[in-house]
Amino acid sequence: MNQKDLNKLIENLPEVPGILRKDEFFNSAVIIPFVLIDGEYHLLFEKRAANIRQGGEICFPGGEYDPKLDKNFTETAVRETVEELGIAIEKIKVLGILDTLIGPMGVTVDSCIGILEINGIDELDFDESEVESVFLVPVSWFQNNPPEEYFVQLVVHPEYTDEKGNVVQLLPSQELELPDKYNRPWRAGKRKIYAYKLKEGVLWGLTAALVREVVNRLK
Repeated sequence: MNQKDLNKLIENLPEVPGILRKDEFFNSAVIIPFVLIDGEYHLLFEKRAANIRQGGEICFPGGEYDPKLDKNFTETAVRETVEELGIAIEKIKVLGILDTLIGPMGVTVDSCIGILEINGIDELDFDESEVESVFLVPVSWFQNNPPEEYFVQLVVHPEYTDEKGNVVQLLPSQELELPDKYNRPWRAGKRKIYAYKLKEGVLWGLTAALVREVVNRLK
């Protein structure tokens, strides 16, 4: 490596630091949708249809980033919102974006703050194959009711047993002459989990973390 190589490295550094190896995550995007009802802003939530991944859980509109369809994560969030809620794209006004949220299970969530220019959820024609129901919660409710806090313990496994009983080695720690502790599962730390108890069900996990972030930015 010479000075020319070093200069090339410096030229190729990002202008704004991002998330290294982000392409190895499940990359998703959501819109955090505000709806103005009788002079008060509400957050709109979906309850996912029972037959899809994470069925029955409460979430924001959104989905997986598709580089073939989307130029950026905001386009993902808007596209998915149109598909899921049956709302015209002209009625979605994006105001800004939040920082990327990295979930403990290898998921990233890029979210944008938006206004849905509707007078109520009866104006929506949501996709029942993906969405069981849609409901609104006043933002003031979250301001007055902080989330409950829990924890999960993450464990890294260098191998696993498949459905046929075969041991599948993922990390050949002995072959690589790594320390003995990597020959068996090791703890990867605790992660905090937030939960809000709504009458429609428990709002928890990444969606709850996003709500908490929004509320904290209102203080």
